[in-house]
Amino acid sequence: MKQGLLVIDVQNDYFPNGKLALHQPEIALQRINQLEKYFLERNLPIIYIQHVKYSASATFFKNGTSGVELHPSLMNKSDSLVIEKHFPNSFYQTNLEMTLQTLEVQQLVICGMMTHMCIDSTTRASKELQFNPVLIQDATATKDLEINGHSTKAADVQNSFIAALANFAEIASTKEFLD
Repeated sequence: MKQGLLVIDVQNDYFPNGKLALHQPEIALQRINQLEKYFLERNLPIIYIQHVKYSASATFFKNGTSGVELHPSLMNKSDSLVIEKHFPNSFYQTNLEMTLQTLEVQQLVICGMMTHMCIDSTTRASKELQFNPVLIQDATATKDLEINGHSTKAADVQNSFIAALANFAEIASTKEFLD
């Protein structure tokens, strides 16, 4: 089964000093780099997803800012496959599905940012589109969330979403996947 790596929204605004810094994105990035190396060594496709907001009122990922740019530690090159998106689901109103079909990808290996939003939405969609997703749980990052005066720590948000996504994807750590 041919695999492809989907690297979602690893952009400057999610890192320290960014407009929406996540909890420990650097750790996820180190693991994403390990996955990139694995896919590059095997000449398997890597697709980078870049969320871009064109609204003048955008608070992060605003077009034309350094925050919207893919993180410089990624292994993408000028000829890398980058798909721009405007919604949490990387398939929605993009050519991602067609690109994966053209590349003959049968299994999507998913990593990136934010677990509770874009990772969640894209993982569920990839299952529905029959891309047999594998979610690399420790190559993702999220943030603390607040609702109804209650704060939920990033680690609990992460665990809750990964547990729910186990219904839609095979869940693996970077080490488990690479072994």
